[in-house]
Amino acid sequence: MSNSKTNTDVILIGSGIMSATFGTLLKELVPEWEITVFEKLANAGEESSNEWNNAGTGHAALCELNYTVEKPDGSLDISKAIQINEQFQLSRQFWSYLVNSNLIRNPQDFIMPLPHMSLVQGEQNVTFLKKRFEALSNNPLFQGMEFSEDHDKLTEWIPLIMEGRTLNEPIAATKIDSGTDVNFGALTRMLFDHLESKNVEINYKHSVNNIKRTSDGMWELKVRNLDSGMVEHHTAKFVFIGSGGGSLHLLQKSGIPEGKHIGGFPVSGIFMVCNNPDTVEQHHAKVYGKAKVGAPPMSVPHLDTRYIDNKKSLLFGPFAGFSPKFLKEGSMFDLITSVKPNNLLTMLAAGAKELPLTKYLIQQVMLSKEQRMEELREFIPNAKSEDWDLVIAGQRVQVIKDTEAGGKGTLQFGTEVITAADGSIAALLGASPGASTAVHVMLEIIKKCFPQHMNEWEPKIKEMIPSYGVSLMEKPELLHEIHTSTAVTLGLSEKEEIHTSTAKTPSQSEKELVFS
Repeated sequence: MSNSKTNTDVILIGSGIMSATFGTLLKELVPEWEITVFEKLANAGEESSNEWNNAGTGHAALCELNYTVEKPDGSLDISKAIQINEQFQLSRQFWSYLVNSNLIRNPQDFIMPLPHMSLVQGEQNVTFLKKRFEALSNNPLFQGMEFSEDHDKLTEWIPLIMEGRTLNEPIAATKIDSGTDVNFGALTRMLFDHLESKNVEINYKHSVNNIKRTSDGMWELKVRNLDSGMVEHHTAKFVFIGSGGGSLHLLQKSGIPEGKHIGGFPVSGIFMVCNNPDTVEQHHAKVYGKAKVGAPPMSVPHLDTRYIDNKKSLLFGPFAGFSPKFLKEGSMFDLITSVKPNNLLTMLAAGAKELPLTKYLIQQVMLSKEQRMEELREFIPNAKSEDWDLVIAGQRVQVIKDTEAGGKGTLQFGTEVITAADGSIAALLGASPGASTAVHVMLEIIKKCFPQHMNEWEPKIKEMIPSYGVSLMEKPELLHEIHTSTAVTLGLSEKEEIHTSTAKTPSQSEKELVFS
């Protein structure tokens, strides 16, 4: 056992896209600050950020129907779609800055242009989609969106989905070509390689076991070196807890009042991956459907083209499941040990409220492969069982908290940041659209936790992200300029199909996915 102590300015817990983004922003703003990273696993981006662990949609609300909600009067609330799209534009600008500054290279290794589509069946759903299209296509952020109920046009857009389809009910789709497929695993590794070159100390195979406030206002972390078994103590002025499903336990250990009355509900899942290269080549889009009645928003079915290692693959899912683990490399006791006296009533209230969700998850867990194939055939009528492999998904933890709107024990769907009143510690909880909006989320943490530096830092932030503090929706000319320039820098301005002789399918070690 060692009692070695080190002091640093900033500690980042977890080596996913959030810590990578936060560390990179801080290094640009204050290069002289010392940053230390602790990661339990052997490499960066191995949990939710890994490319086989999310759908890589580059969430800009172009195709996700759950971001546009029909109100009781029949009108459509598109505010969340606008918000998420604006946030994704910040990510595009920051990534472009990194490429233009030669801080990262080869953007095609992490981002590719790919149409985003929504697909619905049934008269009611077609009416909803048309209404959504009309509401969004008038907005500059969603310029270029197309809508069609024409079978020939749909066959042109999605031949694999339309082939062999019995057209006994209305069907419609929207399509927008400015969508992207983002390899967040590759981007995370690029950013950590860059941080390492800037003398950021990255400690892999180091598990943070405890975190507490010292008498002088610093944060002290008790860290175990998993190779040697030695225990180290590290102190910092500021701590960011960006360890995915592991964040809740560490937030609780910090003891800050803002972390009380918050629980977590883990949801796992299963994807299907196509192993037939000919089938993979017939599809070129991310196509999102509508969640079934009773299904949680994170279980919206989608058929996704992915580019991984510059090879094309095809995924369908996610099928929901349940495991008490908070991380795929976590413990079966994660859920039970997250229940504390201060969040017990919140968790019990959620349990009572979410009985339909629990029932849905149990039903999903019990599905056979053939039953899953039947769901896939709603997208691809001619799908053959032998062409598709089941891959067990990893974990995501939905936040449970008491809210004014939902009352006690309300399950949250989205990304949540908890910060101490004095801004000395911040934790990221929740899930999608997380990775896609990482730049926005980290800028919000910077603004909240370092207000005394914002006047000094703002010019640099605006250099990196020209639209910072501006609504692009209200400045169509600036939006067009930024969208065009980032498309050129990131190689998205021309539609480039990567032709490969073989489709990429995951190895056994890769067959653990987290859906996004």
